[in-house]
Parts: sequence; C-alpha cells; structure tokens
Amino acid sequence: RTFTAATLALTLTLPAQAATEDEIDTLFAAMRIADLMEILRDEGMSQSSDISDGMFPDRAAGWAAVVSGIYNPKTLREAFRDAFGAELADDDITPLLDFFTSDTGQQIVELELSARTARIDPDTEDAAISAFEALGDTDPDRVAQLEAFVAANDLVELNVMGGLNSSLAFYNGLTDGGAFAMSQEEILSTVWEQEEDIRENAAEWLFAYLGLAFQPLNNAEVAAYIAMSDSDAGSDLNRALFAGYDRVFSNVSYAIGASAAKFAVGEDI
Repeated sequence: RTFTAATLALTLTLPAQAATEDEIDTLFAAMRIADLMEILRDEGMSQSSDISDGMFPDRAAGWAAVVSGIYNPKTLREAFRDAFGAELADDDITPLLDFFTSDTGQQIVELELSARTARIDPDTEDAAISAFEALGDTDPDRVAQLEAFVAANDLVELNVMGGLNSSLAFYNGLTDGGAFAMSQEEILSTVWEQEEDIRENAAEWLFAYLGLAFQPLNNAEVAAYIAMSDSDAGSDLNRALFAGYDRVFSNVSYAIGASAAKFAVGEDI
C-alpha cells in the first residue's frame, strides 16, 4: 500500500476523536463528581455560621436553611456537568476513561473523596497540616512527588484564580442584595487585596490534602497519576475540572452574598 505525501499530511492533521456525551457521562461517574458535590455541600454548611456570626449574629435563625438551599446537590451537579462537558466536548478522553476506570484510578478517586470528607473536621484538618509539615523530614521523596503533582496540574494558580473569582461573585452578590454600595472598581480592589492570603491558604490546603489522600499509595502509583496529569489528556481534564469548580463556586458565592445581604438589612428571604 502506497501513501503519497498529501495522504500522509492529511493523516497527521486529522483531529482527535471528540468525546461523546456518553463518554463524558462515564468519566463524570467514574470520578464520582456527584459524590464530590455532596462533600462541597457539607463543606459549605460547616462554614455557613462564619458569615452569620460576622454579618448578622442577631438574625442567624433560618440562615442554615437558606445556605442548604443554595448548596442543593442536584443544582451543583448540573452546573458542574455543564461546564465540565463543554470543556471536554472536542477532546479525546479515552486515556482518561482508561485511567479512572482502572483499579488504581478508582482507588485514587476514593482516597481523594475520603480525604476531603475527613478534612471537614477541624481536628483532622490540623492533623493533616502537621503531618505534611513533618513529611519533609520523614519522606522527602513523597514531598517531591506532591510538588510535582501540584506543578503538573498548576493547582496553586488555578485555586488562587478560583478563590478570587468566588470572592468577586460574593461581593457582587452583597452589593446587588443591598448590603452596601460599592463600585465594581472598589470591589475589584478589595478582592485583589486578598490575593496573598488566598495563595497562602491554597498552598497549605492543597499539600495537606494531597498528603492525606495519597498516603496509602506507593510511589509508583503516585508517579502514574503524575504522568497522566502531565499528559495532553490530563491537561484537558484539569481545564474541565476547574471550569466546573469555577461555575459552581461562582454561582454559590453570588447566591450566598445576595442572601447574606438580605439578612443583614433585615429583609425576609
């Protein structure tokens, strides 16, 4: 069989197979995003009193019910799926399906969900931070792997960006809800002032979380996860995940801000 130069050029430039909706649904299920949305709800509920204590301590009754409604798992799941799917629609996600439906992939998903659930408890959170701080002396190779994983996924920068976007949405909700008057320029200035704190908190959270989640994995299993993350498919996945997170947290943060504003000024919701 003879290939001409033109045929070879055409073969080399053919686009990768685009993901089908069924494939995206399979990946969504394999990564247990629906379970993750339940955990995000629990995280939000555990932090809800911080807002009421700071803004309307005398009118906190009913606030938990409002927050629970905002963190409706079905709403979160659908928002995440829409953004996630839109980002992956033109990508070949076969390598992602192969990885996350494998035994190692499913173990990693379970470990990540379990670690995130455990860290809702403040004592577990403190213990995870302390454990990572000690890891530099006890297992420097694992620290290097965690750093490589964070770098491969650009996790600090993406979490900072997500944190800033969420803060912006929250302040927009507060102003739209009538809590106070701020121009967009004032809001942006206030949000950017938080960048250093958001970055510091994101790095601390990430390394403690990954240290806890990856603890049962051997170095070869972590290396396989890093290799997948560092691939083109891994980059596509990372982009899709953060699109989903950004959609969910921006929606939630705006709704929390708008609702908190109404509580603060004494309106009924």
